[in-house]
Amino acid sequence: MSMRRIVLAGLTLIVIVLSVGPALLSSLEQQQISGRLELYQTDLMLQAQELATEEGSATQLRQAIMGKSPLDGAIEQYRSVRQEMTQHLEDVDGASRGQASGETDDAPLDSVEPTAPSVAPAAPPQATLDAVDQQQFLNRIDLRLGILYAEADNLDMARDRWQTVASAGQAAPATDGQAQTAAVLSGLWRDPPQLLPDAEAQIQRSLQGWFQTRALNQLYSLQQRGDAVNTLAAAEQELAQQSVIKLGLLGIGPAFGGVIGVGLLIFLGVQRIFQGKTSLLAETNQRSWTTPWTWEITWQVLIVGFFFIGQIVLPLILVFARFLIINPLIDSSAAAAAAGGRISAVSTLVAYLLLALSSIGVLYLSIRTYRPLPEDWFKLKITSRWPLWGLGGYFAAVPLVIGVSVINQQLWQGRGGSNPLLQIVLNETDPVALGLFFFTAAVAAPIFEECLFRGFLLPSLTRYMAVWPAIALSAFIFAAAHLSVSEILPLMVLGIVLGFVYTRSRSLLAPMLVHSLWNSATMMGLLILGSVE
Repeated sequence: MSMRRIVLAGLTLIVIVLSVGPALLSSLEQQQISGRLELYQTDLMLQAQELATEEGSATQLRQAIMGKSPLDGAIEQYRSVRQEMTQHLEDVDGASRGQASGETDDAPLDSVEPTAPSVAPAAPPQATLDAVDQQQFLNRIDLRLGILYAEADNLDMARDRWQTVASAGQAAPATDGQAQTAAVLSGLWRDPPQLLPDAEAQIQRSLQGWFQTRALNQLYSLQQRGDAVNTLAAAEQELAQQSVIKLGLLGIGPAFGGVIGVGLLIFLGVQRIFQGKTSLLAETNQRSWTTPWTWEITWQVLIVGFFFIGQIVLPLILVFARFLIINPLIDSSAAAAAAGGRISAVSTLVAYLLLALSSIGVLYLSIRTYRPLPEDWFKLKITSRWPLWGLGGYFAAVPLVIGVSVINQQLWQGRGGSNPLLQIVLNETDPVALGLFFFTAAVAAPIFEECLFRGFLLPSLTRYMAVWPAIALSAFIFAAAHLSVSEILPLMVLGIVLGFVYTRSRSLLAPMLVHSLWNSATMMGLLILGSVE
C-alpha cells in the first residue's frame, strides 16, 4: 500500500471518529424542525380564522385554506408535537442519567453541517442547556394548548396544561416566567376569576399572535374594558388579513410547482416508454466524462479538503477566533443580544466561505497536474439552454422531494435532526442577519456544492461506473455530507435531480440554478412562518 493511501486511510478514520460518525449518531437523538414549522403554520390558521367574512364564496375560500374546524385541528397538531417533545425529553433525561452513572462512555459530538461547521464535545453542561431549551418549548406548547382547550370550553384540560407548566417552573428556575404566565391564565379562566396585578404585561411578554389576542380578550372582558376589547378586535382583523395572505403564499408556491413538476415527470415517463433509448432518461447513461485521475484523487479531495480541513480543522480555528477576537469586542450582555443575530449570520457566511475555499483549494492542488482537463469539465456554458434545464429541474424536484419527505417523516416520527440553520433563520428578526443567511443559502451554497459534488465528484465516478449509478452515489454522498440522518433520503432525491440536470445540460449553471431556487424557496417559507411571531 502506498504512503498516500495510508495517510488517506488514517484521515478517513479520524473524520469518521471525530466528525461524521458522532454527528450522524447525534442527529438520531435530535428532533426535526418539521414539528415546529407545522405549529407555526397552525398559528397562522388560527389567526386567519378570525377574519370576518360574509357568507358565500369568501367563507368557502376560508374553509378551503383552513379547514372546517381550525380549532380542533390546532388542538390535535399541538398534542401531536407535544407527545414527540415529551418522548424526546424523556430520552435526553435517560441518556444524561446513564452518562452520570457510568452506564455509557459514548460522548457524541454536536451536529456538524456544511453551512456552519462546528465541532464541540457534548459535555453534560451542554446537554443540560439543551434540555432546558426543550423544556421551555414544551412549556410554550402547554401554555398555548391550554388556551386552545379553554376556547373549546374544555376548562379541565386547560387547567391541567397550565398546572403542568407551573410544576415545571418549580423544578426549573429558567422557566419561572412561563410558570407565572400559567398562573395568570389559570386565574382568567377560573370561576370566580382571579386577576393577578401584572396579568396584562405578563400576557404581552409571554404570548404572541392569536394566543395573546385570546388571553387579552378574556382579560379585558373580565375587566369590562369595552374600548380595549374593540381596539383588540380591530387589530385582530388586520392580523387575520395578513395571515390569510401568508397562508396563500405558503400554499400557492408548492402547489404551482408541484403541478408543473408532475407534468414534467409524466412527460419524461411517457417519452421513455415511446422513444426508448433515445429518450432523455435513457440517453443520460451514455453521457459519461473522460476522467484522467484515479479514485485516490477523488478520495483525497473529499476527505482532506471537505471533511478533514473543512469539518475539523476550520471549526477549531473559528472557535479560537471567536473566543480571542469576537467575544472581547462585546463587553456587555445587552451588546451581545443586539449583535447576536448579525454575528451568527456573519460567522455562518465566513465559515462557509472558508469551507469552500479549503475544499476548492485542495481540489485545485489535486488535479492541477492533469491540466488541460478534458472537454466538459467544470463548464459554465452561458450560451446553452441551462436556464430551461434549471427551471425544469426545480419543478421536477418539487413533487419528488415533497413526496419522499412525507414518507420520510412517517419513518422517523420527528427524529433524526435537521439543519440547525433552519431554526436560526426561523427565530431571526434582524433584516441584515436574514439577508446574510439568505445569501449563504441561495448563492454561496449552490456555487460551492455544485462545483464539488456535481462538477467534480459525479464526473469522477463515471470512470468506474455508468452515469446513473454515479448520479445516485454522488447524490448519497451529497446528502450524507449534511450530517443529518433524517434528511439523507430527501436530499438524495434532490441530489439525483441535480445530477441529472448537470449530466444533460453539461453546464454547472443549471444545477446551481436548481439548488439556488430550492434554497431560496425554503428560506422564503421560513421568513413567512417566522413573521408569525
